[in-house]
Amino acid sequence: SYGDFWNFFSLAGQGSPFWDVWVEFPPLFPFLSRGIYLLTGGREHAYIYLSAIFFSAIQAGSVYLFQRIAEMAWGKDGGQHRAIVYALLIVGLFYGWTYFDCLAVFLTLLGIYIAARSQHNTAGVVLGVGGLTKWFPVLILPAIWKWIGWKKALQQIVSALIIIILVWGALFITSPTLTRASLISQGAKGSWESIWALADGNLHTGNFNPAANRLDPATASLPAGNPALISPWITLVIFGGIGLVLFWKAKVHTIQQFIAFSGITFLLFFLWSPGYSPQWVLYLIPLVLLSLESSRSILVGLVILFVNLLEWPLLLSRGLFQYLPALIILRTCIYILVAMLFASSVLKDDLSLKEGVE
Repeated sequence: SYGDFWNFFSLAGQGSPFWDVWVEFPPLFPFLSRGIYLLTGGREHAYIYLSAIFFSAIQAGSVYLFQRIAEMAWGKDGGQHRAIVYALLIVGLFYGWTYFDCLAVFLTLLGIYIAARSQHNTAGVVLGVGGLTKWFPVLILPAIWKWIGWKKALQQIVSALIIIILVWGALFITSPTLTRASLISQGAKGSWESIWALADGNLHTGNFNPAANRLDPATASLPAGNPALISPWITLVIFGGIGLVLFWKAKVHTIQQFIAFSGITFLLFFLWSPGYSPQWVLYLIPLVLLSLESSRSILVGLVILFVNLLEWPLLLSRGLFQYLPALIILRTCIYILVAMLFASSVLKDDLSLKEGVE
């Protein structure tokens, strides 16, 4: 495949994550990957098959959760229609089969579903587990805050933080050096496939420096390209400021608005992030289909999916990096427009569809 199963297999074969090797991901998947590696006796083909079966089940769970959320937002008929569209978009999409982002997507949708049912502590635990898979699931916490108020949202935030702090704390206590190297590795490698990567002159994917040695924590901070022309801390102030303004002005009364505001948070993060990976479109597709009107949501979903597939694997896997600047600019413009669509739905005080979240 064009995915990362071969890389995950190789990494799992080097030893226990955080104790023997540093890894760039939060703890849940590295331990899961190591478990699959041991379960299959270190055989690559068996590792890939079992991983594909596992992630297929996870995506089936995502379709189920998507339909339940869509029915809450758009009624039974509308929910079933959107669930069919969602299933058709992801069933053959290789991003969900050869990366592990679909696990974080599942936990994000589970967090949305439980939050919509007002199970606040449980939602916090789910999002905390999601934050141990990838950081993306916790990005829906600001939308939860706006939807149910800070007092109830505080339960979810505290629950999520407790889960995350306990796991990372245990890793720091038992293996501080490799855990610290793991935490800094992703941010230290520099920019890739983003508008900031163009400014830095980094026309490459998100691979690590070839000199990086997983057994040596000192190599986790080796950059993979040119240093940042504009510090991410400066741009964080700008995008954080935009987010605060939208947070202050947004009206979140319906499930649609709750999901749309979650989409704004994701897109602000993607636009700010020094790096971007095409499989991140997996997080946007359900948010688009759940929050926008039916015909518009399908069109937007297809556009963002096509642009990401054009980037990887259609062009970059064939070494056609000369087209990367144009693709990055196109994707950035599209994401700005999608963020504006999300914003238009949360900046109007539409009480006609107000849900009983009390």
